[in-house]
Amino acid sequence: MPHISYSELKDWKFCPFYHKLTRVDKIDGFKGNEYTAFGTAMHSVCEKKLLKEEVNEEFFIEELRKNISELDEDIEINKKLVLDMMGQGKKIIPEIQDALDEYFEEYEVLAVEMPLYEPIENEEGYQFKGYIDAVVTTPDGKVHIFDWKTCSWGWDMKKRNDPIIAYQLTLYKNYFCQKMNIDQKDVETHFALLKRTAKKENVEFFRITSGPRKTENALKLLNTALYNIKSKRYIKNRLSCTGGYGCKFYKTEHCP
Repeated sequence: MPHISYSELKDWKFCPFYHKLTRVDKIDGFKGNEYTAFGTAMHSVCEKKLLKEEVNEEFFIEELRKNISELDEDIEINKKLVLDMMGQGKKIIPEIQDALDEYFEEYEVLAVEMPLYEPIENEEGYQFKGYIDAVVTTPDGKVHIFDWKTCSWGWDMKKRNDPIIAYQLTLYKNYFCQKMNIDQKDVETHFALLKRTAKKENVEFFRITSGPRKTENALKLLNTALYNIKSKRYIKNRLSCTGGYGCKFYKTEHCP
């Protein structure tokens, strides 16, 4: 059954033609690097922490090495960076549980890596697919969903207020409530930053608002993307060619 994820929606928003190249034509886009390997390793650590399973520095280092070894052979590994990441991860790990306890005080873990595969309204046959990193409940009856994000020193205000970034949790909340038959007013959304190079507070939780207006805007973007994808309208977003990190297909045989 056809489906769309938040990451695919983000690719389409970046550039519909980039979406075509990577998602339709299956031309390799971003293949991962040391940073994604670090992020995956830290996610594994956080999952074990939430499940109250034993986890230590050695587990993290083994996961990081495994993830590095699974990267494509044509990716040149920065060995010094990987060594630095090992030390940075060791600083983050002891702070994870303390940050959870301080932020939520008292909580119960409902799920980790909760799968979503929910029908999209007005899009017959299409499902929204995703995985929620963590779902916890608090004594006040609230349900909290959050997503772990690894970064360097943190997020500036521009990134914290970026609606496209917030739409990840907005859509997760919408389809989580649909799946669990829960009132959206009883669910709050948060990001948890795991900061590699921060001088202090290497783990930071903060809330993201995801009210009715933001949900409406996120669903509108989702419907617009699906309309264009199904219509095979692959317009090039020239602003993405060189803006930000740029596009790897810019001025190549795939996108002259």
